[in-house]
Amino acid sequence: MSPQLKQIPSNEKIPAEADVVVIGGGIIGAAATYFLSKQGYKVALVEKGQVGCEQSSRNWGWCRQQNRDERELPTSGLSMRLWDEMSKDIGFDLGFRRCGLRYATDDPKQLAQWDSWRDLAKQYGVKTVMLNAKEANEMIPARGRTWIGGVHSIDDGKGEPAIAAPMIAEGARALGATIHQNCAARGLDITNGKVEGVITEHGTIKTNRVLCAAGAWASAFCRHHGISFPQASVRQTAFRTKPIKSIGDAVYTNGVALTRRLDGTYTVAISGTARLEFTPQGIRYAKQFMPMFMQRIKAVQFGVSSSFFKGPEALNSWTNDGISPFEQIRILDPAPVKSNLRKTLATVKALFPALEAMEIGESWGSFVDCTPDAIPVISEIDSVEGFFLAAGSSAHGFGLGPGLAHIAADLVTGRQSQIDTHPYRLSRLLDGSKVKVGAI
Repeated sequence: MSPQLKQIPSNEKIPAEADVVVIGGGIIGAAATYFLSKQGYKVALVEKGQVGCEQSSRNWGWCRQQNRDERELPTSGLSMRLWDEMSKDIGFDLGFRRCGLRYATDDPKQLAQWDSWRDLAKQYGVKTVMLNAKEANEMIPARGRTWIGGVHSIDDGKGEPAIAAPMIAEGARALGATIHQNCAARGLDITNGKVEGVITEHGTIKTNRVLCAAGAWASAFCRHHGISFPQASVRQTAFRTKPIKSIGDAVYTNGVALTRRLDGTYTVAISGTARLEFTPQGIRYAKQFMPMFMQRIKAVQFGVSSSFFKGPEALNSWTNDGISPFEQIRILDPAPVKSNLRKTLATVKALFPALEAMEIGESWGSFVDCTPDAIPVISEIDSVEGFFLAAGSSAHGFGLGPGLAHIAADLVTGRQSQIDTHPYRLSRLLDGSKVKVGAI
């Protein structure tokens, strides 16, 4: 079952032309549409399912600077400012709260990593406080575990995944954008190496600038045009509780993570664990991902499922005038892994006596799109003039979404970005550069 999602209407018909077409209505696509519209561009957002229906509504909702890789820290600072600004500008509560994030651990290695990260945090003005054992156990009291320390990231916070992308898209529509759901982009209309339009299932939109923010589907869309984008999707499981008393807004332990929602429920997930499924796309890019897999092999479960035969990583092939894989699977909605649900619920009840009455209200699975170095790609595509890519957020997409979208919008329009885009270039994954795996 997919999590509750704010439903928004679609515009009645696609436009004949647009200044920019954005493919994909996740948090990055919706926010990029908003920022482009704010600059006065005529933008059409096309989404094969519903805005926010995949990973953008299935995540923890954390908006953080804490423990970011240095390549992402400037963007995370920008994102936090934009989260603040967007709710005010759009006039709708996106659920963003600077509630602070609380971390606790009984793993000396993990605590040492958090402590060493403080030197980096100081360079970027991030307010983070190390907690000693006494402070950690007072801030996150648990049964059967004694924390040796923790972190309190004071200025970080959370948003509401179920409403953020749809309402940001509505904010873009108020500025003149058009929103087209159940409208898959089958491919690009390319002449002499230049984009001339986007071919959708409902017709072609003429444009010379296209931003692909298609999440887990981005590599398949790129490959359709002979563009290589190393991407792998890891399957995650989470659940939403029924309303229950609060033990804090956002809590991380080396076991489970909990995020308090505005309605008094919690989003709960196993922390630091994901399932990697063998797929044709995974085999294709296995060499690029080997450093990451070797570094994180203890935190990865392996398996085979229907994703080998259908979905974004299968052997997909189609023509622009025929039904595409994007129409065959409107919403990527994998089943939650039941064993992970049982383990997570049992862990929460064992750790936190105040939550012993916790019940699962709904549960879901998701596919998180990753790059070999766990750093997003925000890049122009050299082989196709006018085509830009914003994907591979590597489980960082919701919190970083506004900042990544702002960078992408600037790239599409040729404006000088507030952020150095060099670390996000696609070519780093293809030119033989050494892979430096980023923080999770």
